[in-house]
Amino acid sequence: MVTISFWIMAQTQVGVLPVGVVRYVMRTHETVLLDDGSKQHLFSEEYFRVGGVRSVLCVPLLRQGTLVGVIYLENALASHVFTPERARLLELLGSQAAISLENTRLYGDLQEREAKVRRLVESNIIGICIYDGQSRITEANDAFLSIVGYSPDDISSGRLSFNDLAPPERSGADVRLLSEIASAGSSEPAEEVFVRKGGGRIPVLVGGASFGEPPHQGVAFVLDLTERKRAQEELAHANRVATMGQLSASIAHEVNQPLAALLTNAGTAARWLDRQPPNLEKAKPLIDRVIADGKRAADILSRIREFSRKAPARAEELDINKVVLEIVGLTRVVLSEHSVSLKMVLSEDLPHIFADRIQLQQVILNLIMNAIEAMNTATEGSRMISIGTSAADPAGVLIAVSDSGPGLSAGDAERIFEPFFTTKSTGLGMGLSICRSIVDAHGGRLWATPNRPQGAVFCMLLPAGK
Repeated sequence: MVTISFWIMAQTQVGVLPVGVVRYVMRTHETVLLDDGSKQHLFSEEYFRVGGVRSVLCVPLLRQGTLVGVIYLENALASHVFTPERARLLELLGSQAAISLENTRLYGDLQEREAKVRRLVESNIIGICIYDGQSRITEANDAFLSIVGYSPDDISSGRLSFNDLAPPERSGADVRLLSEIASAGSSEPAEEVFVRKGGGRIPVLVGGASFGEPPHQGVAFVLDLTERKRAQEELAHANRVATMGQLSASIAHEVNQPLAALLTNAGTAARWLDRQPPNLEKAKPLIDRVIADGKRAADILSRIREFSRKAPARAEELDINKVVLEIVGLTRVVLSEHSVSLKMVLSEDLPHIFADRIQLQQVILNLIMNAIEAMNTATEGSRMISIGTSAADPAGVLIAVSDSGPGLSAGDAERIFEPFFTTKSTGLGMGLSICRSIVDAHGGRLWATPNRPQGAVFCMLLPAGK
């Protein structure tokens, strides 16, 4: 009777198998053949004395030099059962068994990984889709379909591709995303806008990776940013309202000026008209001034109302110098109250930008107010804010707001843009974080550098055109 035991990369236990034999084979990768286990040999141990084992053969299972298991055979009835020829035959069969065992293990690992991936896809935590070489979406989970508003039938019929999801003004943007994945193997997550089946738009975060071969096929991961964008808009609106509260004196002054001029001109015009005969030649230009002052007051109130109200972002073609001048007008009184001088160097003939005017003015106003607060701690030297605009390569506009305050430490130059980080005793640390998110959403950059000889410079770079 021959007993066969399969011992697959496990720890041997005393009494189950001859520990010395199995460990020797596992360590040396050599076959052990014992003609008579009852006689004295290299592996004499309790197992042979108690078990009455006669013939023993232990063969390593090797695959490309790596041990995947051993085959142990024994016969307790006769000696010399296993000959060298039989051992060589078993070694040959063992190599095939090793390949089969390794393939079984690899197949099991593959099934386990596929099960994990399938659980991830079916959990619908994020949208996941698989696309082919023509950018057609061939598979998608329910989360992805919910984001884009399409049905499984649209996928199975081959009617949906990434081209269908790109807005008209960004046609080809998602194709470029897939090209980046094909060339680099993966794509960093980036914010995009998808067009849903019904025509509505939805902000998303998109990233992906290729399957390797073929390189133009891969998987994309999509996260719905609607709630995040809504929260950012709420924070931005709250920040605008809070800032307007700080500017109440400046706003009153800005509105009071045209109203006072309006009343003066109206009173003078009334006196010219009360004369006998009425002096229309003198009254007419005064009435024109009344109309102009009324329009000026209405424009100021309209800008304040637009700045304070909660409304969705609306991109339009803008002259950045006009954007700066409009918001600076609201800060005159607060600048005077803090003894701060304002210098503006606005370059002419700058390219227009395509952006939301209110959001950009919010960023500029935040930078001005932060500069004023920073210089409040300065006890010596002049207090100066400088605002400059200039052209930037390639095809962009640079807005720089600098101050003569205490400046920023090297470690704070980047941390100040993190949410809830602040260098002020009463600050919440959200203003600059909101500003950066606004600038990022416009495809620009916002950063801070030291000013010379003292202070800080906040730079905002925006792309020109659409």
